Amino acid sequence: MARLLIVDDEESLCELLEIAFRREGYEVETVTSGEAAKKKIEARIYDVIVSDIRMPDINGLDLLEHAQSTRSSALFVLITAVPTVSTAVEALNRGAYRYVIKTDRLVEELKLVIAQAVEETALREQNATLRRELLRVFAQDNIVGQGAWLRTLLETIRSVAPTNSTVLITGESGTGKELVARAIHEASLRRDKPFVSINCGAFPETLLESELFGYCKGAFTGADANKKGIIESASGGTLLLDEIGETSLTMQVKLLRALQERKVRPLGGTVDVPVDFRLIAITNRDLKAMVAAGEFREDFYYRVSVIPIHVPPLRDRKENIETLARHFLQKFARQMEKPVNDFDPAALASLKEYPWPGNVRELENAVERAVAFAAEDERLIRAEGLPESIRHGSLPLPPVPTLPAEGLDFEAQMAEMEKHYILEALRAAGGVRTRAAELLRMSYRSFRHYAQKHGV
Repeated sequence: MARLLIVDDEESLCELLEIAFRREGYEVETVTSGEAAKKKIEARIYDVIVSDIRMPDINGLDLLEHAQSTRSSALFVLITAVPTVSTAVEALNRGAYRYVIKTDRLVEELKLVIAQAVEETALREQNATLRRELLRVFAQDNIVGQGAWLRTLLETIRSVAPTNSTVLITGESGTGKELVARAIHEASLRRDKPFVSINCGAFPETLLESELFGYCKGAFTGADANKKGIIESASGGTLLLDEIGETSLTMQVKLLRALQERKVRPLGGTVDVPVDFRLIAITNRDLKAMVAAGEFREDFYYRVSVIPIHVPPLRDRKENIETLARHFLQKFARQMEKPVNDFDPAALASLKEYPWPGNVRELENAVERAVAFAAEDERLIRAEGLPESIRHGSLPLPPVPTLPAEGLDFEAQMAEMEKHYILEALRAAGGVRTRAAELLRMSYRSFRHYAQKHGV
């Protein structure tokens, strides 16, 4: 329930507005003087403050300044029966949310303005929650002086956020790349504008083009109406292209044009639409290697990697494992209403030793599972509550085949196993070769060597 404070020296108007907005479901307080309003603002938190400009003791502009000095987060709506252009301009310049003239339609106009203000306040709170979540997940170790990579990352975010430069965020799956992208947006001058994301690997090329650029009615079978594209929807804000390494060479040309010219043309259209967006790209692939292999355009690579940010895998920042595990433990214990609140030493040791191929996402899933299976009166997560592979500190190995009585061709058998695991890794990685290399704990160059060796 949004909380309103209404300030006007006309008691009858205060009563009218209080009745009208209580019917709309708001919690409403009214005062008839600026001094009384100052005390209210100092004592309580409001979502919206509606104040008359002309009052006997303190005018509305001075009350607005007082609210700002107390760091009130309320949006300020000023109303007046004596409107002037200079007063309206001054009100907006000093930070008022809206300037409304007292007419016979005052209540209806205020209903619309306050509904918009409450919606904007809710959006601000969501953004603040996201920023707090970022600090909990990424920066908790930094508070106690741990994690040099984290300090560098947060400094980088603070430095690049105010710019409009394109950012390329790289790292393995599950490391939190999208959270970094959102943090950059939330710290930028575009934070009150749209943050629009699309997974480039989730669409075939023809569908991806229509999603990105939109289309006009009749552009293709089934195009029954005009549709705005993702890029145009992000105008004014930030566009996040996830898995940009999965885009085709043809699509890269079209995206490069949109980046350079800041214009898009919907499918079937004849007119370019101007767009203003900040691009952040994400990938778990080695784009430099793809450029060398002719799989990614060099000009597009340099256009998207103006500011590169790499998020290291969890196994390379083991100092964060305990902090993250405790964060997830609190989260899931609260959600499942269980008293479990810590790990026993053996469980913590297992968590720290495990290589976490799925990174932070895998750790979160492991802790969720452990909490789910914990007894209702259990207060500690014990080692036996973790999956066997984590307890042993390593990934489970497949069973070793026995040696046939007649013997075997060792080199041929090993070659067959190499090919088998190359194919299995590719299948598990959805054809993404860099990810397949990660699953086999080898460099991309080594993976490519084995793939070529076995004709894969």
